[in-house]
Amino acid sequence: MKLTDAQLAEFDETGYLFFPELFSADEMAVINAEVPKIYTMRRDEVWRESDGDAVRTAFAAHTYNEVFAKVARHPRLVEPVMQLVDGPVYMHQNKINAKAAFDGDVWQWHQDYGTWSRDDLMPEPRAMNIALFLDEVRPVNGALMFIPGSHKLGVIEAGHDLLTTSYPLWTLDKQTVSKLANENGIVAPTGKPGSAVVFHANIVHASPGNISPWDRTIHYLSLCHVDNHIRRFKRPEFIAHRDFTAIECLADDCLLSEVAVAAE
Repeated sequence: MKLTDAQLAEFDETGYLFFPELFSADEMAVINAEVPKIYTMRRDEVWRESDGDAVRTAFAAHTYNEVFAKVARHPRLVEPVMQLVDGPVYMHQNKINAKAAFDGDVWQWHQDYGTWSRDDLMPEPRAMNIALFLDEVRPVNGALMFIPGSHKLGVIEAGHDLLTTSYPLWTLDKQTVSKLANENGIVAPTGKPGSAVVFHANIVHASPGNISPWDRTIHYLSLCHVDNHIRRFKRPEFIAHRDFTAIECLADDCLLSEVAVAAE
């Protein structure tokens, strides 16, 4: 999937692009059939909320699930990021963020590259996220929020929050977020399963807790230019990957085909 000049200009200005219903209902049925299987696993990659029950994040599903191995190589997700970083990419991080109905916890205001730089020594923000909606994302079930244009500010000072949730994060303080939001506003893309958002590694973003009766699950691919790979390996490999091999995309119909793809 190739981005147009208008889309490239929009991304440069805002730091994100939204693609409504990028994947079909049939494709999403194949993907979503695997999620409950992953959630039942008791393995290091599957992190739960502070209550120890509801799943918060399932890391690296592409390494132990064939369908998510296909998603990790899907051209509709990988090719736009290759275009934005101008070259081949590897998988820096892969995660399914579950925000369970009633129990899904907050993700604080942060920049992803802030963590990748501080914890992993990624040299430059030549990396992007692309988020695939597995559930319908609604205004009331913990939608992902962005501050448009904040990607242009570089790495912003942050504190290491080890207490708020079960996942440690480099977070921005309230004064900084208030200033940025008052200047640039906040947007929260919503849409049906199969919609997707690509966003810059430096854009400031967050999501509130989910106390609605509707789940909100998003699958994230964090893709980095192969020349910009991380230099520090202090985090577990299933969180910050160490295979810097360029991703080779599969056929566009891979999710509905019978071709087997081995998990890594």
